[in-house]
Amino acid sequence: MGRSHELQVQAADIDLDRIGEAQGYVIDAQYLSGADRDGGSVEPKQYKLAEDNRTILIPQPSNDPNDPLNWSTVRKHITLFIISATAFLPDYGSATGAVTLIPQAEEWHMTPDTVNHSQVGNVFMLGAGGILVVILSAYVGRLPVLFWFTFIAFLTAIWCAAATSFESFMAARILNGFFSTVAQGGGLMFIKDIFFFHEHARKINIWASFFILSPYLGPLLAAFMITTQKWEIPFWIYTLETGLCLIAIILFMDETYYDRRIPAEEQPVRKSRILRLVGWEQLQSRHLRSTFPQAVMRPVAAILKLPVFLAAFYYFLTFAWVVGINTTLSIFVTPLYDFGPKQIGFFYFTPIVAVLLAEAIGHWIHDFIFRVYTNRHKGRFEPEARLCANWIATPFMLAGLILLGFCLEREYHYMLTALAWGLYVFGIMITTVGVNAYVLDSYPEGSGEVASWVNFARTTGGFIVSYFQVRWATRKGPEQSFGVQAAICGAAFVILLVLQFYGKRIRAWYGPLEFKTN
Repeated sequence: MGRSHELQVQAADIDLDRIGEAQGYVIDAQYLSGADRDGGSVEPKQYKLAEDNRTILIPQPSNDPNDPLNWSTVRKHITLFIISATAFLPDYGSATGAVTLIPQAEEWHMTPDTVNHSQVGNVFMLGAGGILVVILSAYVGRLPVLFWFTFIAFLTAIWCAAATSFESFMAARILNGFFSTVAQGGGLMFIKDIFFFHEHARKINIWASFFILSPYLGPLLAAFMITTQKWEIPFWIYTLETGLCLIAIILFMDETYYDRRIPAEEQPVRKSRILRLVGWEQLQSRHLRSTFPQAVMRPVAAILKLPVFLAAFYYFLTFAWVVGINTTLSIFVTPLYDFGPKQIGFFYFTPIVAVLLAEAIGHWIHDFIFRVYTNRHKGRFEPEARLCANWIATPFMLAGLILLGFCLEREYHYMLTALAWGLYVFGIMITTVGVNAYVLDSYPEGSGEVASWVNFARTTGGFIVSYFQVRWATRKGPEQSFGVQAAICGAAFVILLVLQFYGKRIRAWYGPLEFKTN
């Protein structure tokens, strides 16, 4: 974390996360001096500040060295990298199948559209698995769930590569999707556990860039491989990547859950990282976490909060086309431009460049919005301000979808098609960070639960669209189908306006998430 300073200010002894989601997060210490909240008497309180001696650390770290907020900067970022790399896996493996389905169809004497059903099942499970991840994480802890899910994902990745029939391959793909999503569906839990409020957007931007990049890097590499190798080779590469993440988890990861309401002397004793890895040590302190019924009800309670539902529904309507385009684009461009696997591989460089540009520019955009808003509101930041980034992203998404439809319908040059795809991907990357940061700031005590629903919305949209994307474009024409998709994205912007202008009142009406642990 680096050296912190302390400031003597007049403030109530409060949970800064809780007061932040209800009244706005007070970030700048100079606006707290002499504050008298709610008009009552207050006691002196020492707030720990960041190295700039001005930014209030939210949440306030304890004095326990085992508190993940007190970990070194290097240890925190190693954890972030491992979580991001593991989040990279599910969409990478899923999208790899978008390229291999053509040689698989030839080998199994099936149509590519039929083989694509294994892809669709895999995509759906990426969302469903995330819900179970946060339930089990609330019950037994973060680390053992991460380890065991990744271990099973490794085994099912081997099964995918070794499958000799479509039925076997489809079963392996479905199970792999369910277990590989652990760091994608639950990634926000780890970010919330180890980083402070003012760092969240930047860390979410890094984490999101991995899983937004992965569905393009997978097909790119797979397309080059199948020009000279059998379709199994890309899946063996995916298996190797999963194995490397599993090794990194075993060597470097530790439990990030820490309840600061429990005094340091009463915290569960940390004896062995290996015992925490497999979950044995967490079982010894099971009484300090949610019961299983409580853990099951946490995601239910989260989605019943209207802001979470609206944010997830907005993301559902805007991100669905990413998965639909990515899983079917090779079917479009192969006959249109006479592309072979190598040309398709080169074509995937466009969205990769778009994601990298959005990651770099998004780092600046989200910080800029944060600084401008807090400066204009006396050091206070509201979660709804996170959605300002989506105003920038929406024109890129609309332009990309409309242009892509024109390109595929009127057979424009493939470079224009690539540009259209890149515009849409650039916009969706910025949107992803804005939505995830908004739900996290709105309900910080339910970081895993709100993230799992955003992830579920993302993958469910792709699951649905993958079933009819090709047939829709074939019957109505790409120009009409992609035009309708752009219209849906535009209409979804109304949801964003509702959240920005009425989100705080809606959150106040529905109240906070009352969980046993946060």
